[in-house]
Amino acid sequence: MRRLFTSVFCTVIGFCLCAVMHAQAQTADKILIKGRVIDSKDKLPVIGATVTEQDKDKRTVSAQAADIDGNFALKISDVTHKLVISIIGYKTLTLDIGTRREFNVSMVSTTNDIAEVTITARAQTNNGTGLNIDKRDQTTSTVTLNAKDVETLQATTIDQAIQGRLPGVDIVSNSGDPGAGMSIKIRGTSSINGVSNPLIVVDGVPFDTSVPSDFNFATANNTQYADLLSIAPSDIEDISILKDAAATAVWGARAANGVLIIKTKRGKKGPPTISYTFKGTSTQQPGGIPLLSGDQYSSFIPEMVMNVNGTPLNTLTIKEFARDPLDLYNYNNYSQNTDWVKAISRRGSVYDNNLSISGGGEKARYFASVGYNDQVGTTIGTGLTRLNTRLNLDYIVSDKIKFTTFFAYSHSNTAFTYAASNDGTGSDGVRAIAAIKMPNSSIYEYNEYGLLTPTYFSPAQNVQGSYIAGGIFNPVAMANAAQNNKINDRITPHFNLVYNISSVLNATGDVVFDINNVRQTRFLPQIATGRPFTETSVNRASNSDYDTYSVSTKLNLVYTPTLNDKHSFQGLFSFQSEDDKSLTQGQLITNTASSYLIDASAPGRTTLDNAIISGIGQTRSVAMLINGQYKYLDRYIINVALRGDGSSRFGSNSRYGLFPSISARYRLSAEPFMKQFSGWLDEFSFRGGYGASGNSPDNDYLFYSIYANTPTNYLGLSGLYPTNIQLNNLKWETLKGIDAGVNIILFKNKLNIDLGFYRNRTENLLNKNLSIASYNGYSSLPYLNVGTLDNQGIELSIFSTPYKSKELQVDFNFNISNNINTLRAISPYYATSSGNVTQNGQYLSVLQLNNPLGSIYGYKFKGVYKDADATIARDAAGNKIISPDGTPVQMRFNYPQSVYAFQPGDAQYEDINHDGNINYQDVVYLGNGNPKFTGGFGPTFTYKGQFTLQAFFNYRIGGDIINSTKMITTNEYSYNNQSTAVLRRWRNPGDVTDIPRAVYNTGFNWLGSSRYVESGTFLRFRSITARYNFAKELARKLRSKNISVYLTAENLMTFTNYTGQDPEVPNRGGIYQQVKDDSTTPPLKQYTLGLSIAF
Repeated sequence: MRRLFTSVFCTVIGFCLCAVMHAQAQTADKILIKGRVIDSKDKLPVIGATVTEQDKDKRTVSAQAADIDGNFALKISDVTHKLVISIIGYKTLTLDIGTRREFNVSMVSTTNDIAEVTITARAQTNNGTGLNIDKRDQTTSTVTLNAKDVETLQATTIDQAIQGRLPGVDIVSNSGDPGAGMSIKIRGTSSINGVSNPLIVVDGVPFDTSVPSDFNFATANNTQYADLLSIAPSDIEDISILKDAAATAVWGARAANGVLIIKTKRGKKGPPTISYTFKGTSTQQPGGIPLLSGDQYSSFIPEMVMNVNGTPLNTLTIKEFARDPLDLYNYNNYSQNTDWVKAISRRGSVYDNNLSISGGGEKARYFASVGYNDQVGTTIGTGLTRLNTRLNLDYIVSDKIKFTTFFAYSHSNTAFTYAASNDGTGSDGVRAIAAIKMPNSSIYEYNEYGLLTPTYFSPAQNVQGSYIAGGIFNPVAMANAAQNNKINDRITPHFNLVYNISSVLNATGDVVFDINNVRQTRFLPQIATGRPFTETSVNRASNSDYDTYSVSTKLNLVYTPTLNDKHSFQGLFSFQSEDDKSLTQGQLITNTASSYLIDASAPGRTTLDNAIISGIGQTRSVAMLINGQYKYLDRYIINVALRGDGSSRFGSNSRYGLFPSISARYRLSAEPFMKQFSGWLDEFSFRGGYGASGNSPDNDYLFYSIYANTPTNYLGLSGLYPTNIQLNNLKWETLKGIDAGVNIILFKNKLNIDLGFYRNRTENLLNKNLSIASYNGYSSLPYLNVGTLDNQGIELSIFSTPYKSKELQVDFNFNISNNINTLRAISPYYATSSGNVTQNGQYLSVLQLNNPLGSIYGYKFKGVYKDADATIARDAAGNKIISPDGTPVQMRFNYPQSVYAFQPGDAQYEDINHDGNINYQDVVYLGNGNPKFTGGFGPTFTYKGQFTLQAFFNYRIGGDIINSTKMITTNEYSYNNQSTAVLRRWRNPGDVTDIPRAVYNTGFNWLGSSRYVESGTFLRFRSITARYNFAKELARKLRSKNISVYLTAENLMTFTNYTGQDPEVPNRGGIYQQVKDDSTTPPLKQYTLGLSIAF
């Protein structure tokens, strides 16, 4: 794979260099002329003025650009030709050459001539298929954002920057750590198979972002893979989001979750422009949950143990709380006041540098860029470095042929903390452990003489357990000493050829290669866990490698006949294919001889079942698309499309799918009787559409029976056994939807209102890893079509310019979206619930028809039993329930399976049926994780075109969160540290409080209940930017075209009633999905100083 990677890299680089050399090639040298170009008023040099030699037919023979001093030198071929000097903002000069060899010219500015002229162009919206359609003629729900609108934000990936800015697009950060991904949902959750992010299309070709679910990096989770990490935001020109089914239908398979189309920057006609941008950012975490100090913790634990049965804590055996000054070792190591969360946190930084050059002439144009991003995370052990390059070339071979290349390469190295729940050792997240780690424990070890050593204090075992039993470790040691890095190299050469067959028919061909290598290296040293050297959790090294090679092709035929003024038509036929191959390899080694031997190739033990893994995969897909758009009288527009997809991931019975769409727009404002309103009504139109799009599973070979070797031998030989059920009849997951909307533009484009409604239905839902009865010979099904899911909602966006004068312009943008998610059908063979509410800490997730996914069920928390009388059961009228023997009935939990009777100080739950027994019959609906409304708004002030002040807020209304961090830090159940909220716990009869008594390993005070379910509603001051563009004259004096500096602050304030660290919590997906706050790094406060300069 690396040899192939190198060969393709060198070939493409050589080709592109040849193309650049050809683009810059000049005609044979004959006569040299030179000169200087200055402004007629201020006598300053006119930087970048284009000096062109033109023949008698006004064709460009050669050209050159004036340098930063206004000087130029040009070799001409014929003295009878003309010398033309031009640049935007000045009157063009046309001069005879004759015998002159030096030209010192003054150019007259046209600024005053164009100051009051407003230029309006019709934006072309490309849905990625090949039809270019005026934005005003779009029949589907599509929204576009120019990357310049967010270029001042410090974003590693573009999806971070557009959060809250586009209606119907809900983006949530998975973590505040560098390189973490974003959860993107377009119009709600339309799939439950774990693949809910939209299809990403870059320059007209799908961009694969998925890592197969059957390949396990040992730490793979949703926070660790940023889909767009290999695309630098600085290289992006604009982004379009296709939202409704009619729009996404043209992309068929993989488009059920919406389509995000990215268009990268390209060269434009003109002299070379060199641009450099720098952004330096300081980052910090918001304030966290206040936790007990070491002294408070040391007083709390003995009380918690005493409350069990009145027996005090035995400090002779539990020396962590003895505080015996004669035992210097334990006294010093367990008498500290350690803030573990603070100890693993730091101030982070981001340095982002981007350099680009662009330009071109009549025949060839180019854009080249290189960027370097260096991030230091706010959690010790996290960081990111990324190098990205891009070269886009356009060459017009003739009037009929145009050749285009896109070449991109990126290298990233992301450092994560060594933390996972699936690495076979029971470890958990560093931040989660820091929140519960005993605060009286020292970071570094004191020896038996009471002297502090540089060695981390990582006892093999203490009252909190061990790394193996309970997953407890020294968070600082883990963050500093353990390693977990993901290295990604990706190269994507893309070749495009356009051939104009005739004036009405052209053909476009694309070939795209995508070579992606992901390597993950992990090492867990003994010093991080303190475990004995004989255990497999010590000096544990693993290397994983995932290589993919993809070839995509696309052939488009576009037919655009010349009709009369009343009619227009565009037609498209497209054929597409894709071939993906993957190779996975992994090796795990334990007990290396030294903590310096961190590679899995070092000598060690390989006795674990997953010590060596490997696998290959191949997927092929083909598609055909017919798409046409017809317009009559500029007011009746209809678009029809039919796409057929075939995927090798399905069996022969259901391999192909058809996805039709039809949409239309009616422009009422173009009717003759509406001309009377044309003075203030610019646009009034309606749109509507219907379409279908598909989704396929993310595993290969599902319709084959796959065999594996048995783990045991007989007579020296191993046997074979089938590992999966062959799925011959698995069907396409299909989304069918309708969309309707209205667009109103008023007062010369000063007010733009877009209102839309949609209703989508996803049928044959794909769900994976379903448990089945083991008597079948298998324990699970890889996939099953299980049900039907509906999403419907309303979207509103408003773009306005409430004030505009010669010097000041005020713009204001607002958007709001609503989505309602409803489960309509489920397979009768599918388990309809998950979770055991008879155990502490668990909620019930129920798949109930006509309810949303992500619903939370549990007990209703009423407070704390203040005394013995409060623990007596009562009927619906509030009267005490008396047993047959005349004694009051005491409240019990899950009787008769449990004999526990609630005591004064215990948590009180509502007895729904008033039977004196808290059990499944008292479980109620507590909410769901889907927000009711999402959106954003903000003003922009522009003064004299030089100073800009822009603010932006984003918000979520509704959406319930299970505050797991609050649950763990207030359960008062184990030796884990607790939040300061427990200082108001119940202690004596009569106490009225919301925090139950502390009881070690006893009772049911932290059942899944409304106590830990909180609203995720928030309003965040997302960003504010102050930008200053240097005056043109000053920029010239500094020998540049333009200079701007800006200061941006992000995530300054969040207004919310949520008691956790931050209410922006991602939904991890899956049919039983519930939003849980599990102590991941929250969104960071960021302060950015930026510089942008062009020469």
